[in-house]
Amino acid sequence: MAYRCGRCGERLPQGAGGDRARAVSTRVAALCLTALGLFPAAVLLPVFHVEQFGRSVDASLWSGSLGLLDRGEVFVGLLVLVCSLCLPVLKLSALLLVTGGRRWLDARHRRLGWRLVEWTGRWGMLDVLLVAVLVAWMKMGDLVDFRVGPGLVVFASVVLLSLAASAQYDPHALWDEADSA
Repeated sequence: MAYRCGRCGERLPQGAGGDRARAVSTRVAALCLTALGLFPAAVLLPVFHVEQFGRSVDASLWSGSLGLLDRGEVFVGLLVLVCSLCLPVLKLSALLLVTGGRRWLDARHRRLGWRLVEWTGRWGMLDVLLVAVLVAWMKMGDLVDFRVGPGLVVFASVVLLSLAASAQYDPHALWDEADSA
């Protein structure tokens, strides 16, 4: 595949495409590492503050999922735990391996990693829906005061960084690489 300059249309040397691919991989890795660095704060900081009948509770994703499990809400607790805690880390780690794992993984394994990234990305958005349903459920009555905590902002940042990293990556490079080998 011949690359051309976006400004003048001149044909670029063969190595220029590789430089572009390396720059994209570096950007994706930076976004993933930033998201993974913010992830502990997103999990441990309070996502919301609920006050009901004079009783005040701050809940983080971690304490909320453990609290649901402790109260016997196993399905919802596991759903929050898997979708909010496990899948984002799995997705970001797989994306890091896919982009930077050329030294450690062959193209076939990186393609499998990309499929894992796509699959976890679909299920990873379920946590956003869970938070929205939880907020709607909590606001059903005027007896409950509900406020957003700093953990929600950090968690939203992690989700946006994850989406940006996935959007930056070009999976066609994996298939092009296999075709040229």
